[in-house]
Amino acid sequence: MTACWSVDVGEQNLGAFITCDGLGMELVMEQREEGGNNSFVWQLPTRIKYSNIKLSRPICQDTDKVVAWINSILQQTRPVTATIRALTAEKTPVAVWTLQGVIPIRWTGPSLSTDSPKVATETIELAHHGFTVGRT
Repeated sequence: MTACWSVDVGEQNLGAFITCDGLGMELVMEQREEGGNNSFVWQLPTRIKYSNIKLSRPICQDTDKVVAWINSILQQTRPVTATIRALTAEKTPVAVWTLQGVIPIRWTGPSLSTDSPKVATETIELAHHGFTVGRT
């Protein structure tokens, strides 16, 4: 069972996140109809689309690492390699995803309200060009 997700971008560790959504891909298909053939439509693979990844956690001491990384990207846009590790409660890796061409596209901080007893959270959304999956 996964307890948290540890995230590294380039050489920097951004800390642990409690949710990781969007690890996935879709094979985009093109349909071609052949004249005189009414029994089926050709399904031709064209490209792979990778969905954006959203990582969330309560605001913590590592929040400044995320904001600093985003600010460094704003100074000079450069895609980096990122690693997401699914960790057990004992911090043992269960699976590791290595993402290529990672760019942060959105950071959302907490909604601040004294009327709500909710935990203050942050979410970062990452775009990427693809990933590989491993165990370490």
